[in-house]
Formats: sequence, C-alpha cells, structure tokens
Amino acid sequence: MPLLDHFRPPLHPQRHWESFHANWAGAMADVLNEDLLPEGYFAEEQAHSGGRIEIDVATFESAAPPAPALSTPGVFPDSFEVQIFRSEGGATLVAAIELISPANKDRQDARIAFAAKCASYLAQGIGVLIVDIVTTRRANLHNELVHLLKREDHLLLPASTDLYAVAYRSQNRQDAEWIDIWPATLAVGQPLPLLPLALGAEICLPLDLEATYVKACRRRRLPDSP
Repeated sequence: MPLLDHFRPPLHPQRHWESFHANWAGAMADVLNEDLLPEGYFAEEQAHSGGRIEIDVATFESAAPPAPALSTPGVFPDSFEVQIFRSEGGATLVAAIELISPANKDRQDARIAFAAKCASYLAQGIGVLIVDIVTTRRANLHNELVHLLKREDHLLLPASTDLYAVAYRSQNRQDAEWIDIWPATLAVGQPLPLLPLALGAEICLPLDLEATYVKACRRRRLPDSP
C-alpha cells in the first residue's frame, strides 16, 4: 500500500490523523509483541496530546564536539510513541519509536523539545526510530537532532526532505560514544521501508514499517491509494 496523505484532502478532514497515529502505534506494538521481540521484552503504545515536557539532554562523550545541556520547559507537544521495555529486573526502556505530529514541527521550541527528547534517549543507550509523514509542516527533526548533538554535516538529510524515517543506535566503541544512523526518505504514493530497531546496543530487529502501516490502514478502512 502506498503512503497516504493523512493531513490533506481527500482524507482530511473527514478522517482524523490523530486516530491513525494512535492506531499505527498500536499496530507496531502488536507486531513487535507477536512476531519480533525476544523473550523478556514487551512493547506498549503511548499517545498523549498537548502534554508538558521538560528535558535535560546528557552530554555525549564522542569524537565529535559534545552536545550542550538543554532544558525545554513549558512546551506542549503531541506525543505518539511506541516504547519497548526489557522486563528483567523491572521494566527498563530499551527503545522508542516516535511518530512525529504537526505540533512537533510547528514551532522552534517544539522542534527543539522533540530533538532533546530523542537525544536524551540516545544518551541513555536507548534505541530510537522516528517516522515523519506530516505533509503540512516543513521542518526536518532529524536535522534538528544532528545539530543538537553536534554531529557531522554529512549526516544531515537534504533541506528539501520533509518526509522521512530514521533509525538510531547509540554504542560505546573504544571508550567513545557513537551513534549509528539509518535514514530513509519517504514520499506520498510510495511504500514505506524496513528499518532496524535497536534494543540498546546489542540487538537490532527488522521493523517493516510498510507492514505495520498496511495493518493500521485496514483497521481504519482507509483507501488503498492516495
């Protein structure tokens, strides 16, 4: 099934993107729990609208210049997320899938807050995968994250890239922190990619975004073409 535009006619405003995002997060959690996660792990979808967020970004020790500490109080972004936990010794967050909302891209403080959240996860060794299918806002949150972490410019996506999915894995190599990045550009009318989902530094799972997207579209009886 090709990627649909959930933010413009003919789907919008008759069909609500918030419902689809929440449902897509649920479809991802289902696939992870039923087919992909090893024993001792579980996934839960989380959907919040307009929640307050205050994040401090830990400093990375790496060959690149360290990221500054950052606090972003008073920002009210939407959050559509799948959290993956290791259950041994209590639930420990090991990975997060972030479905970007229009509010995440709307204002500079919201964009910084989203990048800070992802940077905070990576600083803790938590794998991150972000998916941006928002067609009504022009901003690239992957590039915001790269700038925040003071990473090399060759890791940036082209400025014209509005739709994309990127997977991240934080690893310690030779006493330095490194981040592996797997980017993919998206387009309305095209299928979605398969990307690695890192459960910490050691385990990577192949998450088929297309399969979870098709599952979510069929649950909501959405059309098979844009």
